[in-house]
Formats: sequence, C-alpha cells, structure tokens
Amino acid sequence: MQTTDTLTLSVFADYFQFYLMDESVDEDFGALWDDEAVERLLAVGRSSIGVGTARNMAVPVAVSLFDGAPDLDPDAWDMVNECSLALRSGRLVILGGTDYLPDAPRLPVAPGDYRVRISYAGLNTLSEDGLDGDDFYRIDLWKAPPGPLVVRKARAGSSR
Repeated sequence: MQTTDTLTLSVFADYFQFYLMDESVDEDFGALWDDEAVERLLAVGRSSIGVGTARNMAVPVAVSLFDGAPDLDPDAWDMVNECSLALRSGRLVILGGTDYLPDAPRLPVAPGDYRVRISYAGLNTLSEDGLDGDDFYRIDLWKAPPGPLVVRKARAGSSR
C-alpha cells in the first residue's frame, strides 16, 4: 500500500502516554487505562487512543496515512497493537497529555472509520535514569470498517 501523508514528531509523553484523537471529541481516559491497557500500552476509546510509552519524556513518533492496510512486519518491532478509530471531523490530532489542544499537530484525513496500527520499538533501551532511550512509536492508519482491538505482537515477558 502507498503512504499518502506522514508526520514525524517529537511528542511530550507526560505521564508515559500521548494521544491520537478526532479534533471534535473529548473522551475521558480515566476508565480506559485499566490493567490490560497499561500492559499493552494502549487505551482505546471510540474516537481517541491513548498510546503508552517507555519514557515520561519527549518521544519520537511517526504517523502515516495509507490508502490501504500496510504490510505487517512484527519481527521489526517490540510490540504491535491494532484498533479502530472514528475520525468524523477529518482531522487527527496528535498530542501529549499536557499539550494545548489548539496548538497540537494535525493530520488531515477523510472523515470516517480507520484502522490504526501502533508499532513500538526500543522499549528496552532506556538509560538507567529513564530519561534517554531509543524508543520509537510508529502509527499507521487507513480507512477500514470498525473492528476489535488486536494484539499483533505482545511485548516479550508480557502475560498477554
């Protein structure tokens, strides 16, 4: 499949998380971060996703829009999750937990339902103080009917 747009960002993952969300939605993640979500580093709402991170710092994130499901290469990643996301406004917002919403980066998309694949790399590369590391988060999305959350590859040592 072809990439139609990509954003490469440094996102401040305050509280070890950042968000992908429809611009017009404000979902509460309090109940979504249950024990299973924490373990898989992913909390899923209808129109927003909380992505867990290895560090409580700025982390590198690449968000790519595809014209169809991209190839899956689980061997290249520490873990891979996939879920659905409704983007009715036509604007995907990427932001940290304490970022100011009006200033957050946006990726224009056609309104509708999307599949989102979150691939995590370098989760075990943190410095002893947890401030530095080579962790990386790739977000791939494409238009697709809603479907269940799927753990494509669990993190080594995970109970899932």
